[in-house]
Amino acid sequence: MRNRYIESFNKAQIGERKVPQFKAGDTLRLGIKIQEGDKSRIQHFEGVCIAIRGNGVDRTFTTRKMGANNIGVEKTFPLYSESLDSIEVLRIGRVRRAKLYYLRTRRGKAARIKELRK
Repeated sequence: MRNRYIESFNKAQIGERKVPQFKAGDTLRLGIKIQEGDKSRIQHFEGVCIAIRGNGVDRTFTTRKMGANNIGVEKTFPLYSESLDSIEVLRIGRVRRAKLYYLRTRRGKAARIKELRK
């Protein structure tokens, strides 16, 4: 049983945020708010979700993409972060693991994830 103060804090943090349903293996496009001086802009980060952990306000997810010169870039985001403007699910992957850390050692075709067909 949770403390009622913690529960009210969680509700205040989450608020009316709508987050799409996704899991490890899905390809996401994230709109990240970047603050540069007094100006702000939205930068998109597109990659595969390799892990989701935590629950409630503490829920985080890790995405991975291949950057320039085949260097892997991983970013971990809190799900209810103020810096996340949008989360868009581009592809639904068919995987059999909850954590896809093995993708760190794979390159090219070996790192492909099958797409779930409806």
